[in-house]
Amino acid sequence: MGWAARFLTAVSFLALGVLFAPDALFGGAPGRPAAGVAAARLAHVLCFATAWGAALWVTFIGGIVMFKHLPRHQFGSLQGKMFPAYFMLISVCSAISVAAFAYLNPWKTASTVERYQLGFLLAALGFDLSNLLVFTPMTIEMMMKRHKIEKDLGIGGEVGRSRNAELAKTNPALAAMNKKFGMIHGLSSLANIMAFGSLAMHSWYLASKLEL
Repeated sequence: MGWAARFLTAVSFLALGVLFAPDALFGGAPGRPAAGVAAARLAHVLCFATAWGAALWVTFIGGIVMFKHLPRHQFGSLQGKMFPAYFMLISVCSAISVAAFAYLNPWKTASTVERYQLGFLLAALGFDLSNLLVFTPMTIEMMMKRHKIEKDLGIGGEVGRSRNAELAKTNPALAAMNKKFGMIHGLSSLANIMAFGSLAMHSWYLASKLEL
């Protein structure tokens, strides 16, 4: 199934859901939200869930599994292709979540709690954009340079434990590149964790609003 077919399938199921809960979208009944409000709520929940779920998978599951089972250079090359798409996805989702939440809770009339929540969402968006536009491109560039040095030294095809640190003791170029890569990669990881944490903070607010 191609990308377009998958997208159309998802949209079809989303549209089909209206048949089972028409008042949620069209309103009209007493106590029911207007269509615009319902649409904003749906956009916020879906985009928040997508961003948080993607961050959970990439950070704590997918990346770890790939690191343990793929040759190191193959793992790095895959991450270099996946991370730009990942940060683009969660940046767009975070932006939509911010816009929808701001629409539902205008700043002038928002409570202190709601203003804090908007702050958490804006923080997540800021951290995601910093990764998308700054840290990830720099990390990929540093990684490719380090891969070249490692290939010349005959390493990089190992799975798991690397000989990099051992060879860096006698190779100043590799040691310098390791230092640069470690710093940029560390900042990228920190920004990713901070974005995930900001969304986790917002999840408590959403949970308090649910009626099951």
